[in-house]
Amino acid sequence: MQFTETVHGKWILCGEHSVLRGKPALVFPVTQKYLKFDCSLADEPFEVSFTCENANEYPLLFWGLIEEALKKLDKSRSDLKGKMSVDSHLPIGTGLGASAALCVGVTKYFNELGWVKPEDSYEFARSLEDLFHGESSGVDIAVALQGQPLKFTRGGDRSTVELNWQPVWAVSYCGQRGVTADCVKKVQKFIAENPEQGASLDEQMGQAVGLAQKALCDLDEAEGFAELKKSVSMANDCFQRWGLISDALKQHMNQLKGAGAVATKPTGSGGGGFVLSLWDKQPPAEVGGTPLIAQGPF
Repeated sequence: MQFTETVHGKWILCGEHSVLRGKPALVFPVTQKYLKFDCSLADEPFEVSFTCENANEYPLLFWGLIEEALKKLDKSRSDLKGKMSVDSHLPIGTGLGASAALCVGVTKYFNELGWVKPEDSYEFARSLEDLFHGESSGVDIAVALQGQPLKFTRGGDRSTVELNWQPVWAVSYCGQRGVTADCVKKVQKFIAENPEQGASLDEQMGQAVGLAQKALCDLDEAEGFAELKKSVSMANDCFQRWGLISDALKQHMNQLKGAGAVATKPTGSGGGGFVLSLWDKQPPAEVGGTPLIAQGPF
């Protein structure tokens, strides 16, 4: 038996980090960035190969993930059968959800083997992502599984989002990776040392989500654009005050604004990775030598 599964990356409009503490997040798939899994379930020793982007890095992540998954299922490597080819078009450590896509792809493979029931896929994949993030909220897993824009709340809402209008977005790489687990720990440390400010920033990020949802889903473009710009700026301020905007992020966001972006923020954990920018016109193909993935859906 053979099957093919394509799992897309993601970008987050608002809600990073605070989503771990029960606040909502708005998350979207990135259709141009994905992992494609081609699998054959023949009765033969298991083999896996990787091609394209980060092909030299994915094997280490993959086998670490497989070992964790097999442990959860009380299985061993000898139980794996068939061949798998992973075609990667999703960079690692950039905030576009590579670890979630890998966890979901492995979970889909185990669905086909009959080891994980389809209705258990979300929780199983989410538990695997703890290996990468230390603590996974599940937001990346949810959008990787559903492949649609979502409003996500940990342990609750995973509803699709219908937009009244399509903003001109871009996502672009700042040139430096971010490490999600390190950023999560940094925010946790900030909250432990500044509990009132920590609670205030979580509340601010939650308000940014609500404002963005209202702007996109309840208003038209004429009314919603200014509200959306305010939402992105509010979310960016949270990253700034958490200490998650590196020099590389700051430099790239300044370049984007110099090219005409009206608002910018990190998308993902921060510390590096991709930047989300909002435009009131079609953006250039690249800024500062960095290509832009422009105007969603991505």
